[in-house]
Amino acid sequence: MNENDRLIIALDIPDTDQARNIVERIGAAGSFYKIGYQLMPIGGLDLARELSAQGKKVFLDFKFHDIGATVERGVKSVCRLGGDFLTVHAEPDVLKGAVAGRGDDPRLKILAVTVLTSLDAEALKKAGSDMGVRDLVLKRAEFAAEAGADGVVASAQEAAAIKARFGDSLTIVTPGIRPAGAAVNDQKRVVTPADAISAGADYLVVGRPIVGAENPQAAAHAIADEIAAAPGALRS
Repeated sequence: MNENDRLIIALDIPDTDQARNIVERIGAAGSFYKIGYQLMPIGGLDLARELSAQGKKVFLDFKFHDIGATVERGVKSVCRLGGDFLTVHAEPDVLKGAVAGRGDDPRLKILAVTVLTSLDAEALKKAGSDMGVRDLVLKRAEFAAEAGADGVVASAQEAAAIKARFGDSLTIVTPGIRPAGAAVNDQKRVVTPADAISAGADYLVVGRPIVGAENPQAAAHAIADEIAAAPGALRS
């Protein structure tokens, strides 16, 4: 896996034509793209198929959350899109349904969302959780491992603890990545690309620092170079 494969570019932008333009401008510097809620209802599913047909990898950040049987049926449908990663909430019944729905599909990997990088300990307390961020992340990672999911979405701040407990049995996909000097925006638990890789992250999700850049291709190249130079970059 090279550094381009480890960089997932988040197409969190308002329309599919703009997304296609961004992909074209990034060119060979981008091989993996995330489609989430913003694009999903306005042509994002067709865009996912297009990207897959072009040989790109696709991260479907849909965060399914329902009873297990409903999630199972939804994931079966998602398998038709040709995606590589799909997110679901890290609850046992949800995860069980997602893994069952994926079945023996050779491509789609199920990722459990642990704790959003926009949340911190204070936010969790307000939501009624008496667990700290790290402990809650590890608990939800346990749910993922027990259900047979392929990986987790987690902050790099918890990546080392996940690696220490689960080794390479769970792939770690890390959002909240900001190059040094970039705006934090609505994220709270952020790290640089190099620090995330060094901490144990396998894939990094980067949106605004690339898609909002004057030269998205150069921005993607710069982050890929930082990934390649990070201690631990050759681990995967």
